[in-house]
Amino acid sequence: MASNRHLGRIVAMQTLYEHDFRAGDETSLELSPILQRNLDEFRSSIDDTNFVEDVVDGVHSHQTEIDGMIAPAAPEWPVDQIAKIDKIVLRIGVYELMIKRDVPPKVAINEAVELAKTFGGENSSKFINGVLGTIYRNSDFYEPEEEPAAKPLDKAEN
Repeated sequence: MASNRHLGRIVAMQTLYEHDFRAGDETSLELSPILQRNLDEFRSSIDDTNFVEDVVDGVHSHQTEIDGMIAPAAPEWPVDQIAKIDKIVLRIGVYELMIKRDVPPKVAINEAVELAKTFGGENSSKFINGVLGTIYRNSDFYEPEEEPAAKPLDKAEN
């Protein structure tokens, strides 16, 4: 089930990325045909298509709220200047972490970091981890014992 959900997140990310990329300034581009095409392609590997639909619909319908959470957590990076793939991964992570909340915070953050490692740029996973960690630590339901101990960064990494 876990790897199935991981694939589901990949399909959700692919769907949201394509929609964001193709829509540009056009607000009338429908999300549903993109989602259905991607689900049809992976239907034999995904048992829980409702999970994928929920992530896509949830991220899409809460996008303004989600972007409002991302902005203060990444003040040097306005949301519209974040790389498209990183922005989509962040939106999925924030949706699962702050809105849906059906998986433990560590899982939501880790899944987003893994997506960033696979599909993002060289520093995407660190950026995603930092932004989601900040959002979680500033939330009303933050519990320090749930968070893995942060390792100090080398001065070369700063």
